[in-house]
Amino acid sequence: ALSGHAEADILDREALAKAVKAARPDFVFHLAAQSLVRESYATPYETFEVNVMGSASLLEAVRAYGGPCAVVMVTSDKCYENLERQEGYSEGDRMGGFDPYSASKGAAELFISSYRRSFFNPEKLQSHGVKVASARAGNVIGGGDWAKDRIVVDFAVHCSRGESVPVRSPHSVRPWQHVLEPIGGYLALAQKLDQSADPALCDGFNFGPRLGDEATVRALVERFCARWPGASWRDDSKGEHPHEAGLLRLKIDKAVSMLGWSPVWGLDKTVERTANWYRAFYGGQTDTRALCLEDIQSYSADMAGSGN
Repeated sequence: ALSGHAEADILDREALAKAVKAARPDFVFHLAAQSLVRESYATPYETFEVNVMGSASLLEAVRAYGGPCAVVMVTSDKCYENLERQEGYSEGDRMGGFDPYSASKGAAELFISSYRRSFFNPEKLQSHGVKVASARAGNVIGGGDWAKDRIVVDFAVHCSRGESVPVRSPHSVRPWQHVLEPIGGYLALAQKLDQSADPALCDGFNFGPRLGDEATVRALVERFCARWPGASWRDDSKGEHPHEAGLLRLKIDKAVSMLGWSPVWGLDKTVERTANWYRAFYGGQTDTRALCLEDIQSYSADMAGSGN
C-alpha cells in the first residue's frame, strides 16, 4: 500500500513543494514528462514547459525541503545531439535535439547539471546530503502503453482490428528495450546513490540494450508479426511526416561498470513478453495489473538467474 498519494500539476510549484515536504523522502524519482516526439511538434511550448520547467519545479521542491535524499531525474536518450552516427552515444556527448521533444530533454539535462553544481554540489555532500543523478533510457516498449503514435501501440491496436499496421520509418534504428530494464536501472542507480558518497555517481547514466542489439523498426515489427497470428504491416514512409532521427544507439558501459546493472532480456524476449501482454488484453484479459505483475515476476526470475 502507498504511504501517501497526492496528485498535482508538475508545474504547480507550491503543490509540489508541499507534497515533497510532507513525504520527507529518502528517494525521489522524477518521471513526469511530455514524452512523445510527434506530439512535441503540435505542442512545442507545452513540451518545453513541462520537460524543462517541470524538472525545475521538482528540484526547487527538493531544495526547499532541505533534507538529504537521492534524486533520480529521468530524461531520455533523445537528449543527445543526434549526428546519425554508427557509434553509440556516451554520457559525455553533447546535448542537443532537432525536434522540440529531443531539445527539451537536452535542455532538461543542462538544467539538472546546473542545479547539481550550483545547489547540490557532489563535492560538498556532507553539507547538504542531496545526491542528484539523471537517467537516459533508450526506446522502451512493454504492455500497458497506450500513447499516441507509438509503434507497438499502433501494432497492437491495428492487429486487434484485423488491420495491416502502417509503419512510418521502417529503416530507423532504435535501442529497443523492455520498460522493466530501465526501471531496474533507476532502482540500481538510486540504491548506489543512497549507499555511496562517491561524487561520480551524481551524473548522467545511459540505460539501453547492449551495443549490437539495436534493431530497425522493420525488424521489430516483423518479430511482432511472428508472434501475432494473421498480423501484417505496410510501408507508410512516403507520407508527410515530421522529422525523426534515423539512427540512435547508446553506450551503457558506465551503468554496467559503476552500478552493476546490465540488460536481462534481449529483443526476442522483450517482443515475446510485450506481444503476449497485448494479445492477452485483446483476448479478454482486462486485469492489466495482473498482466503487469506476470511480466515483473518473469523478469525478476530471469534477473536472478542471470546474476544481476
